[in-house]
Amino acid sequence: MRKSNLIVKMMLVPVVLMGLMSIESHAQSNWEAGLRAGENFGFDVTIPLSAAPRLHLATYFLSDFDYDHRYHNDNFGLGAYFDWMFALEGGPTGLKFYPGVGPEMYFGDDFNIGVAGNFGAEYTFDFPLTVGLDWRPGVIFTNDIGFQGNNIGAIARFRFGEGINFKRTR
Repeated sequence: MRKSNLIVKMMLVPVVLMGLMSIESHAQSNWEAGLRAGENFGFDVTIPLSAAPRLHLATYFLSDFDYDHRYHNDNFGLGAYFDWMFALEGGPTGLKFYPGVGPEMYFGDDFNIGVAGNFGAEYTFDFPLTVGLDWRPGVIFTNDIGFQGNNIGAIARFRFGEGINFKRTR
């Protein structure tokens, strides 16, 4: 039964991504999609809302055990974060930093909901690739109440279009 649930969840990801691709807006002409690896494997999508803030969506496929070897009964998760982008004065052109916050939901034996921060750094190359590292600490409010601080990941995303370019704020 557990294997069939995972197959259904894996089939849900392309449907969600296709839905995101169909969203049309002038502000969303330079979105990114890719993979995130760390404690959890997942898909990562960013949709710019203007030149600096963006909507950051994540789909997680969690392992049954975390790094502390405690049982983790959630095996699928969704996150949506609002990120504020900024660059360092005089720093490299493609380097950006972002703090963010948003809701997270986890599905498995129990349904859990919480809120998480999203803190990261990423580098955008001249060709359509963005790489980065982030940390998403969170608090779960439902069944597995508590703080989760070990959600660290490396990201690689493909950049679609060049509609909105990141601009430094001086």
